[in-house]
Amino acid sequence: MKRKIEKKLLQWADNPKRMPLLLQGARQVGKSFLLEWLGTTRFENMVHVNLETQVSIAEMFNGDITPQKVVHALETVFQTPIKPHKTLIILDEIQCSERALMSLKMFCEDAPEYAVAAAGSLLGVAINREKFSFPVGKVHELTLFPLDFEEFLWACGDETLAKTIREHCTTFIPLEDPIHNKAIERYKQYLILGGMPAVVQNFIDTESIVLPTEIQNRILNEYSADMAKYASPAQAVKIRGCYNSIPVQLAKENRKFQYKLVQRGGTATIFGESLDWLTFAGLIVKCELIDNGFMPLAAYVNMSDFKIYMGDVGLLTLKSGMASQVILSENEPDNGFMGGLTENYVAQALATNGHRLFYWKNKNTAEVDFVLQIQDKIIPVEVKKGRHTKSTSLTMFRKQFNCENAIRISKKNFGNTDGILSIPCYAVFCI
Repeated sequence: MKRKIEKKLLQWADNPKRMPLLLQGARQVGKSFLLEWLGTTRFENMVHVNLETQVSIAEMFNGDITPQKVVHALETVFQTPIKPHKTLIILDEIQCSERALMSLKMFCEDAPEYAVAAAGSLLGVAINREKFSFPVGKVHELTLFPLDFEEFLWACGDETLAKTIREHCTTFIPLEDPIHNKAIERYKQYLILGGMPAVVQNFIDTESIVLPTEIQNRILNEYSADMAKYASPAQAVKIRGCYNSIPVQLAKENRKFQYKLVQRGGTATIFGESLDWLTFAGLIVKCELIDNGFMPLAAYVNMSDFKIYMGDVGLLTLKSGMASQVILSENEPDNGFMGGLTENYVAQALATNGHRLFYWKNKNTAEVDFVLQIQDKIIPVEVKKGRHTKSTSLTMFRKQFNCENAIRISKKNFGNTDGILSIPCYAVFCI
């Protein structure tokens, strides 16, 4: 299925002065598939090493890791010639070998003619836990996320719909009702399925919204296994506790992360490292509180409050036990968790587009779900689960911090009223 990152991968492959590529991202987001696609698209042949499962090959990196020795060893094992510029060397699950990670620096400095692409699912965890030496400035880093909603539309054969949504997000002219309704239906499906490639592919193959849950359960089990493998037993319990608490955290009207919901008496001292682990693993998205809406937003972060979202909204839907029928209903669901689910979807989409996430609240009751810094503008963003969009917080923030525009995300069609831009849920990928 088509991915937006393909363009960046091709640009890397075509660059004669390329450094080794390091593709990061959570498990099951499609890293290995994309690197193999790149190998068949731009190179004569490739050598694919999985450093997690091919232990004997991984042990080769415990010796001499000069490029010439590594290339010779791989040629011997795979009985495949490795040619400069024409063979792609894939080092998968590179977090399993510090020496393999170090070899990237040597390929950059001593043998840039070889095309080396590494992938790491838990590289951040390994570096933090094992104190790995990271080849700073010697690798070209890219991060892969689950499919966003636009990529989901492409996978479903709705390229024209995706293009139409993008066009209307520049004019804010409402879509015709049949098109708007079709986009809403796809959006509801995405809330259930999320963006894990195997889940989406199963949905396309079977046209079933239910069957992919088996794949989602398998992915969650793999995440749980990683927690046990890449953390101490005591730490793994805390990590699972934090991860499992996310549906409860998002079901509250106040979605501030509360340690006491993980465990009675829980504190940042007890669980802070666990949230760091989940962040390094790419399993969660963090949204930080700011005290005011001036630029730069990062200078006004209040470290005491934050919100946590899951990295894939489909996994959140499954983990929460939310019934698909409620999400797919044509009526406005009278369900408090739908607000948290919608907010998680928006957080995932914004993070995928490279936005650092902030939210704002005053000392009373006003709260703005997200505040974005886009170039030289501060833009408050309000998220509504349905079509009821009345709120005073957005107006209060705009007035207090003199914001020219604001964004309101809901199931309503496109529109622009007094600087409040109405963006349908299905168009968040345009922001």
